[in-house]
Amino acid sequence: MTQAAGEQEQLGYLGLGLMGLPMTRRLLDAGHDVTVWNRSPGKAAALVEAGARAATTPAQVAAHASIIFMCLTDAAAVEQVVFGENGLAGVPGAGRLVVDFSSIHPDAARRIATRLKAANGMAWIDAPVSGGTKGAVEGTLAIMAGGDAADIERVRPYILTMARGFTHMGPTGAGQTTKLCNQVIVGCAMAVLAEATRLAVNAGIDAVRLPEALAGGFADSIPLQLFVPRMVQGIHSPPLGHIATMLKDLDTVVDVAHDTQTPVPMAALAAQLFRMAAANRGADADALEIYKLSAPQA
Repeated sequence: MTQAAGEQEQLGYLGLGLMGLPMTRRLLDAGHDVTVWNRSPGKAAALVEAGARAATTPAQVAAHASIIFMCLTDAAAVEQVVFGENGLAGVPGAGRLVVDFSSIHPDAARRIATRLKAANGMAWIDAPVSGGTKGAVEGTLAIMAGGDAADIERVRPYILTMARGFTHMGPTGAGQTTKLCNQVIVGCAMAVLAEATRLAVNAGIDAVRLPEALAGGFADSIPLQLFVPRMVQGIHSPPLGHIATMLKDLDTVVDVAHDTQTPVPMAALAAQLFRMAAANRGADADALEIYKLSAPQA
């Protein structure tokens, strides 16, 4: 499937969860033709009402789309959508391009991309995102990508409908590796901000004012401004991200660090704290509930 110069691509989106739904809505609001699929069909209803076309299988999305975006839970979900029954690998792939926003192991991204290319010629970009649901709604996401440079430029105008930044980091897998660096910073920041916030509360300081007090100093950051008020006030709906997702990513960091002989003591500790949070609060809880681990016993 090839597009004439200047012609708009037909788009598809697989996976309409916390990130996929608002990202797809931005594509629709920009006037793009989008075919959508989700494992739970009900999640597509609002998008269909907004102008999307509903598909019953991933293969049906690919039949309508030249660029297929997807955002799924993990590598197993990605493999199922690509190679499972009625998956992407079962349709003619020449000229079609998959952009995977999921956060998975770099090795998995390379393996899936190579296998799909061999199966039907479909190209692949690994493009994990950072910015949470707020960034997805507002179109301010940071997206880091691995893949062929020409493919990156082909999708750039569509990506920038959903994101503020889109950076080509290298060949397939480079986007996923960059996202792991991001998760080292974000995961450790969540743990450290939970600690600082608890100290403020226990010492009798108005912790809600920490972002105001520290604004402009060396401790200031987007996580400080966004996370601390939510921690203090117990705002966890909608979640900025699930504990299970952060734990998955930090465990992947530790795995890649082992393979590359990279010491990651802070990320490894953050992973254990999120493992405790999963046991204490539940894997599907908001990641910021890590703050509740240090709550005094009643």
